[in-house]
Amino acid sequence: MFDQTREHHSAHPEFTEICTALYERELVYLAYYGPTHAHVLKRKLSGLPHHIKRAAYFLAHNSSPLTVDTHNGSWQAKQSARCPVNRNCDPERTEKWYSQHAAHGLVVGIRVQEMDNEHIELDSIDRVEPNNFTVHTNKHGWFTFAGNSLEKAEDSYSQVQLLKPTKTIMTAACCGHSWNHKGKISPRSLTLRELLLSTTIDWKHFNLTKIQSPAQPKS
Repeated sequence: MFDQTREHHSAHPEFTEICTALYERELVYLAYYGPTHAHVLKRKLSGLPHHIKRAAYFLAHNSSPLTVDTHNGSWQAKQSARCPVNRNCDPERTEKWYSQHAAHGLVVGIRVQEMDNEHIELDSIDRVEPNNFTVHTNKHGWFTFAGNSLEKAEDSYSQVQLLKPTKTIMTAACCGHSWNHKGKISPRSLTLRELLLSTTIDWKHFNLTKIQSPAQPKS
């Protein structure tokens, strides 16, 4: 459980700056893409302080191999010239890995191709069917262990693919790295949901493990 005191939060010099960046980004997102029903929007807004403080806490006390951009409240790492999926994707290895490690709550990377652009999104597994060699992710639906989507595509220009998590793949996902046919383009901003998922990644094994909150300062 995330139950830190306000004093512990504010003790870190970068915490407030990260919170401000996350609030600004999330409020703009809700203004343009948020729910239209007032009661749903009210519920989202009421939970916003907790989720933003949680994300900001982990960013401020960074224990990942990534760098934190405190001004924008985001992860940073060098972006490869081309999408790393093609050189890191092997359906047989992907199937073998998920046969061994697929679990409810596991954070995974999803390759999203839309027209000429592609990026890797963070999603989480919420159902595993080992007898059928399939998993269901919270946002993108059903996939085979080999990574193939079992969902009907919204159009012929969009494709999604479940990826075997590696440091390269998950780094690209956490940092919002994006590409087109010419190469890398400006990174996209992660949703607050993705940012929270990024704080639970086991960067050593990418298995489902409980991530401990960083040690609190002594009073």
